[in-house]
Parts: sequence; C-alpha cells; structure tokens
Amino acid sequence: MTTTMTPEEIATILAKPYAQALLNGNEPARMAYTGLDGDPRAIPIGFWTEGTQIVMATASKSAKVAALRKNPRVALTIDTGAFPPKVLLIRGSAEVEVVQGVPEGYLTAGHKVMTDEQYPDWEAGVKALYSEMVVITITPTWTKLLDFETTIPKAVEDLIQQKSASS
Repeated sequence: MTTTMTPEEIATILAKPYAQALLNGNEPARMAYTGLDGDPRAIPIGFWTEGTQIVMATASKSAKVAALRKNPRVALTIDTGAFPPKVLLIRGSAEVEVVQGVPEGYLTAGHKVMTDEQYPDWEAGVKALYSEMVVITITPTWTKLLDFETTIPKAVEDLIQQKSASS
C-alpha cells in the first residue's frame, strides 16, 4: 500500500530548516529505482531543486533513463554522516525530458561539490561533452525528515512508547 501526502504536507516538510540544509547542501541524493531487469538499483546523484521538485540531469543513453521511462517510481534519501544524523526521505514519480545542452541547474549542482578553483575546468569539460542531456524531475508523493532531535524513525518511536508504558 502506497502512502501519499498532500502537496501542502510535502511543502511543509521540505521547508523545515534541516530539510533545507540537506536540499541545499553538498551531499548527493541517493536514488533508488527499478532497473530494466526488475532488480533494484541505488545510485548517488547530484541534484538541484525547483520548488518542491528534486531535479537531476544525466547522459541521454544512461541505463537509469530507460528504466525510469518504464517505471517512474523512485525513492530518494539525502543525508549526513554526522551525529545525530539528518535524513530526508522522499518517494515520488520521475519524469524524464531530453534537453539541448547542459541545464543551468546541473552546473549549479556540480559547483556544490567542488572548489571555485576546480569549477571552471569542470564546467568547460561538461559543456564540451554534452550536446544534450536528460533532465529527471522527481515530484514527491511522500516525504519524511528524520533529525533525531524532533523526529525519529517510527519503529524507534514505538519502542520508546512501549518502554515508557511498561515502566
């Protein structure tokens, strides 16, 4: 059974400070999708946001593009390795669109993970390589923020309540 949320509920979660820090930080998203062979895949991928949508770009011939055209359901996690962990979980649907050249958002997403000194050479290389790219736009249908300060996983929350009730 798939749980969906209203666009307002999703926007409220994505607007929280920890969610914004993750969405604008330098950590990649980790995207899970179903490969053409039916087996699951999980990949790290750079991204940017447009409103409540998560957007990424890739080579038009990449395996994930064909897989997402067949089955657009995806799950994303954007998280930190620090303690306490901050985790943004997103489920949604992917749309793929071929665009000419390199999307500005792709350049912005790339710049998040490199120094200002590295960026010009990378940008020139990317622009020379790609005459077209595929933009993958994820529209969230469900989100959850785990900050381990105000929100924790449901199973842990249930265990805490169970222990408190038996004390």
